[in-house]
Amino acid sequence: MSIGRANSSPCSRCLDHGPPSWLPHCHTINESCIPCSATPPHVRAMYSSHHIETRMNDNNRNQKNATVMMERWKAESEADVASTSESELHFGISAFSRSPAKSPSTVFENDILSANILRNFAALRQEGRFCDVILVAGPKSREEEDAQCGIACHRAVLAAASPYFNAMFTPAMIESKQEHIYLQDIDPESLTALVDYMYTGRLLIDEHNVQNLLTTGSVLQLSCVRDACSRFLLEQLDPSNCLGISQFATIHGCTQLAHAATTFIHQHFSHLIRCEEFLALDKDRLVELISSDRLTTNGEEKVYEGVMNWTCHDLPTRKEHIPELMSHVRLALVPQEYLTDRVDAEPLIRQSAECKDFLLEAYRHHLKRDRKCDNKRCRPRQPVPLSKLIMLIGGQAPKAIVNVDVFDVDSIRWTSLSDLPQRRCRCGVGELGDTVYAVGGFNGSLRVRTVDAYDIQRDKWFPSVPMDARRSTLGVAVVDQRMIAIGGFDGTTGLSSAEAFDPREGQWMALPSMSVRRSSVGVTAWGGLIYAVGGYDGYMRQCLNTVEIYEPRANRWRAGPTLMSRRSGAGVTVVADKLVAVGGHDGPVVRDTAEILVDDVWSELPNMNVCRRNAGTVALGSTLFAIGGDDGTMDLSSIETLDVSALGEDVSQTWAQLEVRMNRPRSYAGIALLPKLI
Repeated sequence: MSIGRANSSPCSRCLDHGPPSWLPHCHTINESCIPCSATPPHVRAMYSSHHIETRMNDNNRNQKNATVMMERWKAESEADVASTSESELHFGISAFSRSPAKSPSTVFENDILSANILRNFAALRQEGRFCDVILVAGPKSREEEDAQCGIACHRAVLAAASPYFNAMFTPAMIESKQEHIYLQDIDPESLTALVDYMYTGRLLIDEHNVQNLLTTGSVLQLSCVRDACSRFLLEQLDPSNCLGISQFATIHGCTQLAHAATTFIHQHFSHLIRCEEFLALDKDRLVELISSDRLTTNGEEKVYEGVMNWTCHDLPTRKEHIPELMSHVRLALVPQEYLTDRVDAEPLIRQSAECKDFLLEAYRHHLKRDRKCDNKRCRPRQPVPLSKLIMLIGGQAPKAIVNVDVFDVDSIRWTSLSDLPQRRCRCGVGELGDTVYAVGGFNGSLRVRTVDAYDIQRDKWFPSVPMDARRSTLGVAVVDQRMIAIGGFDGTTGLSSAEAFDPREGQWMALPSMSVRRSSVGVTAWGGLIYAVGGYDGYMRQCLNTVEIYEPRANRWRAGPTLMSRRSGAGVTVVADKLVAVGGHDGPVVRDTAEILVDDVWSELPNMNVCRRNAGTVALGSTLFAIGGDDGTMDLSSIETLDVSALGEDVSQTWAQLEVRMNRPRSYAGIALLPKLI
């Protein structure tokens, strides 16, 4: 028979018994048994005589002929296969083709087998089948209690999931033969959750169970659980819990978590001094904290306030520690007015001879600032850089808006904060302590003198003391704990005047005026001085390239280095301890250029990717951000950055345009940096 020839269709008996199955059965004289079309021709020819002979019931002869025909069919079939071409073997067995040699083996992989096995083990445990050990959390108890509180499971699963159980169930250990295993000092709920995890790979971690899970996971040597709990605690860091998390991480040897928590404590010291965990610190831990050079504060006075808060929380037992604690407060770095008004007036300080010596030392330092001081109490701290959020306040989109958004540089994501109480664009922005001020501006109808204050901790706006003059397109800077509002436009004319707000006095006070009127002026504080850069002189009707510098101690203005180009609406800030002016316009010409002040001389920076005026400009480390603004025809939502640290080494350094954009195009927005609290 030719295997697999086209149009060959075996009969039913051939299909049932295999070709040529009809031959051995012909002795039954079955009239219906005829050769099928798949039978070779020479076998068909023999069928007639064979069929006649079988009808004569000659069983011996029939059997003999059948045997002969079977042998001949087999020989012909083998010869037929050998002569069959490749094109004829289109049906059937690939071994007859002349294709290249195939691999002698293959590897079958079932990606879900292990998961199915684990799932089946969990089902077996649920049904109580094949369980060979019972875990009991806590001390040994009565047998009837064991049945109620024990956790039935499989040694094989426990040993495969936990190095702790793997070691316990080795033949040399007595526990390998015990039906009940008692685990001392293990939280029962955590043990139950972790056994479930070993069977399912899933574990619910929340603020209520995370510490017990980490502790139990450490005992059972479940490193993945330990790491997951550490990551969860890291995400929960807050001024109210960072001290406790730091101590917990240290006790349990979670090195990375302990380091992160300690860094968080140093970065947010100003906020945690009001928290219960801080007030509950022991004296030695407090000394370790306030003696650190890494503290990041809004001023050394926060360290003093922390010491006083801690002492007064339990005055009878803690007041004896005041001299030791005050020896770590760097009073020489506290403003002189604060020393006089607060420190010198504190009875606990006046009652201690040592504390009075520290105070006199600080006064002497203020009188002789130029004298070198090797005393640690005179040396500035080297704080941990604090992660910041870029805050955009109000703006023009295309009309004045109330929206306030923050940009997280780490996650590259915008989120919204509480809206302003009223529409505000073209305002100035200043930061004093935990408060951000939106000063003056335009509400869509009027230039205003109102001020709104934002509480960083509560995400809430409240009204503050209004300025004496209406000002929009003004500049604002903070120096010596005072907020200075400079220039602007009052709806009728450009302004050269300036005024200062002291939160301790709760009022605005007039300052000397600049030499020219400046609206759309770029203002920033640098090196204890305030720079007013460029702007527009409405009286002369021209954009300015001049710079004026305010000296707070002398209470006067003086001329500064002239810009390379006239710039109104430029973004002005300090990056890497250098002053920069970015974008702006000169009449109808909107600029994509930028300048940097080095050694009292302005020089060019690389050009931005787009022209921008009235953009928000701010620096994080050595990275300069230009955010939004307008190009003369439309408001922008794009963001560009420039790393100024590489300028001297990389001549090809350019601005990078971020893929992420603002939530909406806007110009004339106020801009500030917020501490990233979590």
